[in-house]
Amino acid sequence: MIEVTDLIKTYRSPIKFRNPIKRIILRSYVHHEALKGLSFRIDTNEIVGLVGPNGAGKTSLMKILSGILYPTSGMVRVLNKIPFSKEPQFLKQIAFIMGHKNQLMWELPVSDTLRLNKEIYEIPDRKYNKVCGELIDLLDASDFIDRPVKTLSLGQRMRAELIAALIHSPKVLFLDEPMIGLDIFAQSQIISFLKEYNKHFQATILLSSHHMPDIQKLAKRIIVIQNGSILYDGSLQHMITSDSQLKTLTVVLSKKINVKNLQLPPNASVNYRYPLLTIKVEKKLIEKVLHSLLKQIEYVDMTIENETLDDILARKLNAK
Repeated sequence: MIEVTDLIKTYRSPIKFRNPIKRIILRSYVHHEALKGLSFRIDTNEIVGLVGPNGAGKTSLMKILSGILYPTSGMVRVLNKIPFSKEPQFLKQIAFIMGHKNQLMWELPVSDTLRLNKEIYEIPDRKYNKVCGELIDLLDASDFIDRPVKTLSLGQRMRAELIAALIHSPKVLFLDEPMIGLDIFAQSQIISFLKEYNKHFQATILLSSHHMPDIQKLAKRIIVIQNGSILYDGSLQHMITSDSQLKTLTVVLSKKINVKNLQLPPNASVNYRYPLLTIKVEKKLIEKVLHSLLKQIEYVDMTIENETLDDILARKLNAK
């Protein structure tokens, strides 16, 4: 579905001189390399998470894949097409949704935008009615589909944006921060919908988000970008299990204890507020700590967890 080889994107910006005469005569530019030789493939029906800090190049990459930007060099093919050629057949098979931008007409009902998109994408009446009905049901949008966009909540608008963007049943979805600003309930609805859409339409999804739980719930594979280069491309679960350095042991105690009497490694981090005891230790020491702790406490429940994806990524990015 998506194939990228040695992709480079360079932006050119004029150097601003204080002297207005120099500004006119000396036209000098500074070049910023946003993407530095990226190469990867994404197969049909894959959901891939695209993560990295602000300014890493995620949005630039998505804009190139969707045909909005032209690459400086390298090869990019989506659906076996060159995106920037913007062939109608290509554009009818992709969707690009940005959480901070919208295509809905503010003063008009959502249904008006849907009918407009129907004409733009030349969707037959029968297919439009079928797909529109399915999307409205999946996103539980029947209550607000005929209301003006300006009267909708942020969560309702995002669901409406998804319906408008997917009315033509695209095979490839580019989602750039689609959950930004949404509450937990709205996030959960959209995540469930994207899973169902991926399953129902066999769609390929590239999802960019700073909210790591969204990535974990949707994607089995992640691509980590920093400073325009790929830092990691592979299994999300493999990163969590292999790159996690700490384990968190959480215990629900049945009796109060004196934490100072616990025999723990010197570098262990302990947080105690009865009945909850939380201990963070190096992964290699967890078995020893657990064996020792069970002799010292009485408890009703216990869990052991790896580091969060946020912690692992922060350490990876800071190490580079």
